[in-house]
Amino acid sequence: MNTAKAPSAYTEFHPRWYRKRVSTWWWLGSGPYLRFILRELSSIFVALSVAMTLAQLWALRFGADAYSRFQESMRSPWLMALGVLTLAFTVFHSITWFNLAPRALTVRIGGRRVPEIMIALPNFIGWAAVSALIAWLVVRG
Repeated sequence: MNTAKAPSAYTEFHPRWYRKRVSTWWWLGSGPYLRFILRELSSIFVALSVAMTLAQLWALRFGADAYSRFQESMRSPWLMALGVLTLAFTVFHSITWFNLAPRALTVRIGGRRVPEIMIALPNFIGWAAVSALIAWLVVRG
C-alpha cells in the first residue's frame, strides 16, 4: 500500500485570499484620518487664495478702473462664499501646520527635548502679531 501523498495539482495563478470590502469613505469614521484628509484638502484652498491674490494684483496693475471691476466681480454671492470657505480652510491649514512644527523639528537643549509648546507657541505669537499689524494697516488706511 502506497501511503505517500500525491503532489497537489499545479495552478498557474495564486488563489485569492479573502479581503473584506472597504468603503471609499472609510476615513470619515475616524477623527485623526478625517483631520488628515481635511488638511490635505486645505492645500487646494491655500492655492486658491494665492490665485485670488495674484488676480487682484493683476487687476491692480491695469489701473483703478480694472481694479474696481475686479472688486465688483468679487462681490458676487458665490465668490463671497468661496472666499469665506477659503479663509476657513487657510486658517485650519495654518493651525495644523504650526501644530506639526514641533514634530518635524526636534530641539534638544542640555540633552533634553524642548517641550512642543515652546516650539509651536512662537509660531502662533508671530502669526497673531503679523495679523494684528495687517489689520491695523487696513483699518488705519
